[in-house]
Amino acid sequence: TLRSDIVSWLLDPFSLVFVQRALLGGVLVAVLCAVAGTWVIVRGMAFLGEALAHGMLPGVALATVLGLPVLAGAAVSAVVMSLGIGVLQRRAKVSYDTSIGLLFVGMLALGVIVISHAGSFATDATAILFGDILAVTAADLIVLAVAVALGIAAAALAHRSLIALAIDERVARVLGLRPRVAQTVLVGLVTLAVVASYQAVGSLLVVGLLVAPAVAARQWTERIPSTMVLAAAIGALAVAVGLVVSWHAATAAGATIAATAIAAAGVSWLL
Repeated sequence: TLRSDIVSWLLDPFSLVFVQRALLGGVLVAVLCAVAGTWVIVRGMAFLGEALAHGMLPGVALATVLGLPVLAGAAVSAVVMSLGIGVLQRRAKVSYDTSIGLLFVGMLALGVIVISHAGSFATDATAILFGDILAVTAADLIVLAVAVALGIAAAALAHRSLIALAIDERVARVLGLRPRVAQTVLVGLVTLAVVASYQAVGSLLVVGLLVAPAVAARQWTERIPSTMVLAAAIGALAVAVGLVVSWHAATAAGATIAATAIAAAGVSWLL
């Protein structure tokens, strides 16, 4: 019957173990990105997520060339960039956007230099940019689960400070809520989401899951926790739909998931 054909079309891809791992990994990424992405939208910091995603490139490239763990290279590179943004802002007295822009271009250029200097890097460069969610392993799932737990804990502990920072930094300072610490927690949260999500969707497409589900959820919610929960649900749905579509249409899974998340934001806005 038509109903059974539709059910079969939807569920057939998930009969394979590696697709099941991709789904679970994608859902974990969606939850982590929803927590960080909600604050990114509230604070208007989408450019930071984009910059950090590309800022990982030199660390990933060097780790690949040297045969080191790629996730470690991405983490070191992203942390260096996060610290560099703070140093430039405080010591060089440049604006937040300017410091992000300078380091964004610098780290991206360094990554391209490393890639161009390496002899056989074409396929690895594709993996860096677009990820390979179908290659998610059990070890990757453990890393993602730990990252989700850390992200939720950090967001919960810093919730009041982040709320005050979003309203008015001066008020947060008067109330003793340490806005600079809250800003550091927020940058760390975005860094954690970008680095942990790298394996699933790559440095180029991670911003799609970081921003699009939160944008979609923000249309329907007024409170921060509600936005996070709905963004996680929309992100998880985008992962499932993206995997099904990519399976039957023979398209890149990571790119299809990111495109689905962005389409969800568009549909939410239209509705």
